[in-house]
Amino acid sequence: MKKPTWVVDKERNKRAAANETVWLFGIHAVRDALLNPAREKLRFVVTKNAFDRLGGAVDIGLKDGGPEPEMCEPRNFAAPIDPQSVHQGAALEVKPLDWGKIEDRCMGDGVNPPRVVLLDKVTDPHNVGAILRSAEVFGAQAVIAMNRHAAPETGALAKTASGAMERQPYLRVRNLADAIVELQAMGYLVLGLDGEAEQTIEQVVEGKRDRAIALVLGAEGPGLRDKTKETCDALVRIDFAGEFGSLNVSNAAAVALYVSRAS
Repeated sequence: MKKPTWVVDKERNKRAAANETVWLFGIHAVRDALLNPAREKLRFVVTKNAFDRLGGAVDIGLKDGGPEPEMCEPRNFAAPIDPQSVHQGAALEVKPLDWGKIEDRCMGDGVNPPRVVLLDKVTDPHNVGAILRSAEVFGAQAVIAMNRHAAPETGALAKTASGAMERQPYLRVRNLADAIVELQAMGYLVLGLDGEAEQTIEQVVEGKRDRAIALVLGAEGPGLRDKTKETCDALVRIDFAGEFGSLNVSNAAAVALYVSRAS
């Protein structure tokens, strides 16, 4: 009996995911990946200068079963990455991280009210990398994006995250609205950022800072999709000093996390 098309596609996608690898580059991104025991490391290309800068991280990576360093000259950097990439003489081929499910990562520690960031079709890896970095700084439990129409785990994302990609959970889901509903069932107050919203973040979180809060941000320009807006508990805006204000999505995420912090 012939398999249905959707079954064939699912099996093909599963095989492709199993074979997927990522080339990380840059001193910070490579160092933190070498130090991460959860990261499966496949190939390590490095110059003498970068090797010295990485220091003990190389030994730790080797103890975790990492590959032997492939030493090369700066002019003949052997890693198959964009020649324009600012690799700083270090590149590491790895398997993408598996952060598990929402229920595994978003319950909180039982002490501080958890915070989560959701991204609605934010595709720029530099923006997502910066958001991961801010999420780590402000103690968010996870950053959640869609499997499709979102920035995948790449070297550019990791370099912008400056090591945060190894520590800050980056979960990928099939449907963002379903993820919002799941968080709501876990007790989260889900707030969608919309520049035209009537209420500010401060107004909505007043008296609710002890609750779990999820912040949903859309891509610059289009913003949140209608379905996403409908699923959120409330739409909020960042209060600006003048009559008009606009922030890059990564800056908006940092401000929103700070404003909605528990204390």
